[in-house]
Amino acid sequence: MKYLITGASGQLGYDVVKELGNRGISSYLAPTSKQMDIRNKEQVCQIIQNYQPDVIIHCAAYTLVDKAEDEREKAMEINKEATENIVFNASKVSAKVIYVSTDYVFNGEKEGTYQEEDQPDPRSVYGKSKYLGEEEARKYEKHFIVRTSWVFGIHGNNFIKTMLRLSENHQTLNVVSDQIGSPTYTVDLARFLIDLAQSDKYGT
Repeated sequence: MKYLITGASGQLGYDVVKELGNRGISSYLAPTSKQMDIRNKEQVCQIIQNYQPDVIIHCAAYTLVDKAEDEREKAMEINKEATENIVFNASKVSAKVIYVSTDYVFNGEKEGTYQEEDQPDPRSVYGKSKYLGEEEARKYEKHFIVRTSWVFGIHGNNFIKTMLRLSENHQTLNVVSDQIGSPTYTVDLARFLIDLAQSDKYGT
């Protein structure tokens, strides 16, 4: 199988590429955002048509939750419209698509844990943009949608690294206490995504 990974320079994409290497899989393409701007229809088409991947693991995303409120157009362009580009061209070469989504597609008001069947109700621009990306993925039969939250890893920026950095210079820290989530290690998630890619268990 040949893999194409978007967002390979991000913390999840980095570990997906690393996990492919750990498994002895060398048939993959992991272009940088300069090599393949996922918003550029012609560029995406050319790379996917030329490489003919069997699986596209779509890790690239706009993930600045707060900033998205001021950059709505950019968030939609990257999370919704660029996903449409990826999915459309994947369908042309019959490649599976894994779309990495988020818990922000829900409103956060449910007591207990969310399930795949729960009705999305995004309240933020970020959540709405990711949910619209999900909808683009669902238009194509060979899709997987994986909702994850509080991703952390060795590569890239995340909440844990921020806390460790701040703790070096502060005796006490002020942190919000009204958010509940499930921290997700990128190495574990990368392993799961590749296992999923090797199956036909399409859906959410």
